Amino acid sequence: MTVIVEKVDLQKRSRLFVCLFLVIFSLSMLLGAAKPMHAQEYKHAVWISVQQEIERGLESYLTRAFAEAQEQGADLVILDMDTPGGEITAADSIGQLVRQAPMDVVAFIDNQAFSAGTYIALNADQIAMAPGASIGAATPIDTAGNAAGVKLISAWSNKMQAAAELNQRNPEIARAMVEMDLELPGIKPKGTVLSLDAMKAKELGYADLVVKDRDALLQSIGVDSQAVQQIEPTVGEKIARIVTSPVVMSILLIIGLVGIAVEIFHPGFGIGGAIGICAFALYFFGHYVAGFASWVHIMLFLLGVLMLILELFLPGGIVGALGFASMVSGLVLAAYDTTQGITSLGIALLVTVIVSIVLYKYFGFKGIWKKLILDHSQQNEEGYVAPQNQRELQGKTGIALTPLRPSGVVKIEGKRVDAVTSGGFIPAGTAIVVAFVEGTRVVVQEQDKIE
Repeated sequence: MTVIVEKVDLQKRSRLFVCLFLVIFSLSMLLGAAKPMHAQEYKHAVWISVQQEIERGLESYLTRAFAEAQEQGADLVILDMDTPGGEITAADSIGQLVRQAPMDVVAFIDNQAFSAGTYIALNADQIAMAPGASIGAATPIDTAGNAAGVKLISAWSNKMQAAAELNQRNPEIARAMVEMDLELPGIKPKGTVLSLDAMKAKELGYADLVVKDRDALLQSIGVDSQAVQQIEPTVGEKIARIVTSPVVMSILLIIGLVGIAVEIFHPGFGIGGAIGICAFALYFFGHYVAGFASWVHIMLFLLGVLMLILELFLPGGIVGALGFASMVSGLVLAAYDTTQGITSLGIALLVTVIVSIVLYKYFGFKGIWKKLILDHSQQNEEGYVAPQNQRELQGKTGIALTPLRPSGVVKIEGKRVDAVTSGGFIPAGTAIVVAFVEGTRVVVQEQDKIE
C-alpha cells in the first residue's frame, strides 16, 4: 500500500514539474517575442518625414528612402508623421512598404496622423505620439467631402482592422475610426468617427510611447542622436509630390490645353503656346520622377503634337485624329492612375472647349488655323455675282471685259458676269448681247453679228 502511495506522489510531482516547465517556456517565448524596442541596441537609424497629404508622390519618395536606408544597413526607420490623410490607394501601397520593411519601423506622430496617415502608422512596429497629437478619423470621403460608399468603407475598415492586428491592437478601435454606425460604449457613440489624443491612444494600446519631442523619442528607444541620418526628398521628388496631386494634375492639363487654344485663336508673341508647353513639361517631369511616366508616354505625346502640326499641311482629318489620340494616350498613361488621368484630362478638355468658344466669339480665328479656313467672301459691291439662274439676262446687251476664248467675263448693266461664246472668239471691249441662258450658263454673241 505504501508503494502505491509513493508512486502516486511521484506521478503528481512529475506532472507538476512538466506544467511548470511549460509555463516558464511559454512565458519566455512571449517575452522574447514582445521584447520592447528600447531593449534593442540600434546601430544605424534613419529619420524620414511624412508630412502634408498622402499621395502618389509621397509613395515614390518613401520607396526610394526605404531602399536607401536598406542599402545603408539601417536597422531602424523612424517616420516623422504630420498628415491630415490623403489618397487611400497611396496609403495602401505605403502601408505595405512599411509592413514589409526588413528593419524596425517607428511611427512618430508629432501632431496628427488622420485617415490614411492612421493606416500607415498602424503598419509600423511601434507608434509614438507627442502630447497633444491625434490619430484616427479614418472614414474615406469622396471629392465632394462626403462619406464614401458602403462598399469602400467596408473594405477600408477591414484593412484598418488587419493593420491593427499586426501588433495585437484592439481591432474594434480601428473599425470605430472608420465606421460611423459602430458604437463602443464609453469610447465612441454611434454616428461619430473615433479619433484619439496621445494619452487616450496610450490607454487603449494605440500608442506605445508618449514622448515630448524627437530627443525624448530617441532616448526612449535607446538610439544615439548621432547615429540618426535624415533622408530628405530631392527637389524633383518635391515637385513630383505637388504635380501628382489630382487637383494640380487637372490644373496643369487645363493650362497646357488652354495655352495651345490661345495660340491657335489669338496668337501674340507665343506666350500662350510657351505657357502651355511648360505646363505639359511639368506634368511629365513630375510623373517621370515619381516613377509613373516613361519615355514611351512622353514620345507618344510628342508624336501626337507632331501629327497635329502635319495636319496643317496634310488636311483631311485622319492625321489630326491620330495625333489627338496619341496625345491623349501619352497624357493618360503617364498618370499614376488611368482613371484619374482620364478624369483630369476630361475636366481640362471641358474647360478648354469653353475657353475656345469665348476666344472665337470675341477674337475669331486669328492664329494658324486662319490659313486653313476661308473666312473672306467677295461682296456684290466688289463686282461678284454668285452663280444663280440668270434667265433675266437673256437679250440684254453689254461689253466684253476680257477676251472670250470661248469663256470670259462681260459687263451687263454694271455687273460682272461669267459668260461663254457659242464657239467663236470675242476680243475684249467688244459689244455683246446675251443670246440665251441655260441655268447658270450665259451664252453671248457680238452685237454686229446678230442677223
